[in-house]
Amino acid sequence: MVKRIPVGLLATVMVAALGATTGPATQAAAPNRPDNVRVVPAVAGHAMLANQLPSPLPTSGCLALAGLHCYSPLQFRDAYHLNPLYARGINGRGRTIVLVDSFGSPTLQHDLDAFDAQWGLPPTRVQIVKAGNIPPFDPNDPQHVIWAQESSIDVQYAHAVAPDAHLILIETPVATVEGLSGLKEMMDAEKALIDQGIGDVISQSFGTTENTFPGYDRGDFSSLLNLRYAFTDAQRRDVTVLASSGDEGVTNFMNDAETVYPFPVNSWPPSDPLVTAIGGTRLNLDDQGNRLAPDAAWNDAFGATGGANSGVFGRPSFQHGLRSIVGNHRGTPDISMTAAVDGGGWVYFSAVTPDTPWELFGGTSLSCPMFAGIVALADQVAGHRLGDINPVLYRMGMLSQHPHSPVQTGLVDVTSGDNSFGGVTGFRAVPGFDLATGWGTIDANVFVPALARLG
Repeated sequence: MVKRIPVGLLATVMVAALGATTGPATQAAAPNRPDNVRVVPAVAGHAMLANQLPSPLPTSGCLALAGLHCYSPLQFRDAYHLNPLYARGINGRGRTIVLVDSFGSPTLQHDLDAFDAQWGLPPTRVQIVKAGNIPPFDPNDPQHVIWAQESSIDVQYAHAVAPDAHLILIETPVATVEGLSGLKEMMDAEKALIDQGIGDVISQSFGTTENTFPGYDRGDFSSLLNLRYAFTDAQRRDVTVLASSGDEGVTNFMNDAETVYPFPVNSWPPSDPLVTAIGGTRLNLDDQGNRLAPDAAWNDAFGATGGANSGVFGRPSFQHGLRSIVGNHRGTPDISMTAAVDGGGWVYFSAVTPDTPWELFGGTSLSCPMFAGIVALADQVAGHRLGDINPVLYRMGMLSQHPHSPVQTGLVDVTSGDNSFGGVTGFRAVPGFDLATGWGTIDANVFVPALARLG
């Protein structure tokens, strides 16, 4: 559903600073992908700041050398006020997060171990579920590399937020591209685990523009609707399902090389009312993770948070109170966390360049697994699965709009920025709910117990 972009200027600056050598810089706005690859997972921004580094830099170092922000999981923990939860033993223990990616990564466990060692996180063992005959990893296949990176992002940042939760990575044998390819395999794999009673929250960092499903232009949505069986199954069994909202703002044009949509479009599965769509914000933090300014909707040179109305799904009941904003259709995202590339998170990825494994990633591929960790924490507090959280999330959103409400929700409004992209005017972040950041972002120390209590 999104793109992978090298920040060539940044790589060049880093090379000069470190005395290394490299080839010509790649222009920052050019997608680094073969022409025939139209959709990749939500690795929206891939800043190659680290392709010359044996270890990550602090934010001040990134700013001094390249003028871009870079953050560690420890800074994110501080920014979202997670440490008070950990001090009370709220760490995801007893809960299971399921992450779904094509192909997986051959170095997934090794890379997670190195990530944990770098940041002093407790080690954990990822359970791998192979949903079919997974092809051997080919470092020369861009799809294999992109999905291996995606797998590393998902696992490392779900673990960073919920360090004691059990992690399961589902590997599927077919990559998703615009249209139907790869989606059935993912839905089948999810349903198989749900039917076995495995998993409390599912994180999906992929999607396909609704407009590219067969029949969409004729008003026949059956090809999309016939894939919802995993989500209806999850609803029956109280499993929470999340999806990245996308990384090209209102356009998704990077996903479809043949079509540039001149109007806002949405993607599935984030557009599905049974799924909580996770959008992206931009943080401005110091080296310790203290906020230097309020969060804004993510929109930088490398991407923007997805958000728009669905062309398939009508307005769900939990959005009836927002008729003036969403109209007659489902609007996304629902909630947001960090996703900016200028403010990306460090990821350890050694499958291709083992000598320089640290890379910087942004995009809603980062925000979605992080929010999966948040749900796992809330499940632990509640003592049970919370299931479909959209109704309670919107109830919390409505409560947060009343300054004298006795209920503290932990929702933090985001009121600046927009998701315009590719020449298409998007939506502004405004007080209350909007189609750029949903209900905004969270103060986890308040939000987690509130979600558990109200859910």
